Amino acid sequence: MTVLLQVDGLKKQFGGLMAVNDLSFTVAEGEILALLGPNGSGKTTVMNLISGALPATAGRIQLDGVQISGLPAHRIARLGVARTFQLVRILPSLTVAENVIAALAFRAQPLWGDDAARAAEALLAEVGLAGRGGEYAADLTYIDQKRMELARALGAAPKLLLLDEWLSGLNPTELRVGIALILSLKARGMTIMLVEHIMEAVRALCPRTVVMNAGRKIADGPTNDVLADPAVVAAYLGGVDA
Repeated sequence: MTVLLQVDGLKKQFGGLMAVNDLSFTVAEGEILALLGPNGSGKTTVMNLISGALPATAGRIQLDGVQISGLPAHRIARLGVARTFQLVRILPSLTVAENVIAALAFRAQPLWGDDAARAAEALLAEVGLAGRGGEYAADLTYIDQKRMELARALGAAPKLLLLDEWLSGLNPTELRVGIALILSLKARGMTIMLVEHIMEAVRALCPRTVVMNAGRKIADGPTNDVLADPAVVAAYLGGVDA
């Protein structure tokens, strides 16, 4: 097993609130890992720390042996971390293709001009938006904006893809398509870490799960074992489901 992501003693404090408290875990190359927990447990904060959207209060994050904690988000992106967000973030005045091309310019080996346009169309086809690159991003449905956001994340050619509730809001048919798409990314060798609350998807996608509660890790192991852990059940039943 080759470790791609290593998180050691990670902490994030907001005033008197310790949102992430001494968190440690690893993600192997080619693994799909679920990060679960009730609302307020610190899951999205962890995503923000890994991607550089927030600086850590303490601890260390390494990607492929390189320390990325303390680096700005654009440098972490160039080193191979891409993400989607709970609330879709788009460039509404640009076309769908231009939203993806914007990411292609910031990858480790940037693409420009015709090369970028062809790559954008290929990525859009991969996520189910073939032939729609000329539409404006603001005119897409919510689901299709999520597809476009995933294409943009893939355009960064990431070593590690962070998916923050990307499957939420999908109907059952779309959910099956979304699960199949994520599995196809794994088949290509991509390493994925996802925050999700749809247990059907977690069981289908993630052999291993880490669970947080109140900023701390309370479980880490095979998904079926973790979801049956009394401490995990108590954490979810004791509050609002994430």
